[in-house]
Amino acid sequence: MAFVSATGKHRRPSRMKRTTAQAAGIAALTTTGVIGTLAAPALAADTSAEQTGLLPVISVDDSLAAQIDAQAEAQKQAAEQKAIEEAAREAAAERAHEAKERAAREAERKRLTTFVAPIAHSYVSTGYEASSSLWSSGHHTGIDFHAATGTTVHAVGFGTVVETGWGGAYGNQIVIRMHDGTYTQYGHLSSIGVVVGQQVVAGQQIGLSGATGNVTGPHLHFEARTSPEYGSDMDPIAYLRAHGVNV
Repeated sequence: MAFVSATGKHRRPSRMKRTTAQAAGIAALTTTGVIGTLAAPALAADTSAEQTGLLPVISVDDSLAAQIDAQAEAQKQAAEQKAIEEAAREAAAERAHEAKERAAREAERKRLTTFVAPIAHSYVSTGYEASSSLWSSGHHTGIDFHAATGTTVHAVGFGTVVETGWGGAYGNQIVIRMHDGTYTQYGHLSSIGVVVGQQVVAGQQIGLSGATGNVTGPHLHFEARTSPEYGSDMDPIAYLRAHGVNV
């Protein structure tokens, strides 16, 4: 007597049908890209097709692998280019900073070392150590620059004003301590335009020439000294020339 399989909705499909259906499902997953979400360890599990009913039909398309490699290479190149550009920007900023510092140092050097004549476009009318009874020492302790009353008087270099006001025979005077430790004095002024403690630079107006004090006419009396006091004078012509001033 022959037996036949029972029919109806509860009948299990044959092993061949289950295997075919599962293989078809995996193929569909591969086509849609969903297979990319499966973890590698799951694919590497030691489960045979006989135990699971799955056929080993999963594979990664070569074109997809090539696209992934190309994307990784592009990202690497972009990162390298960004690093190169950043390094170039930092180098340029460093060069600009160094150039700015050099310019500042040069400007400061010029500010400290530049000297000018106390009266522009003038000449020495009375020389240093000229003999005369007009001076209490018997000789001239400075030089006189020809200048009409009201002519601009300049600081000859960078320094700090240490004395202003009446100076007896010098009339209205200014004494400046220079950057190099020497002193310069400006006498017979009609007007004083600076105060004690003020810093001045070469060429800055500090007053106006005149005829105050012991004079026979308007002019500027200029001295170079080793101290702020009378009697410490040195040759003002040699002093100015040593600082690059042609007098």
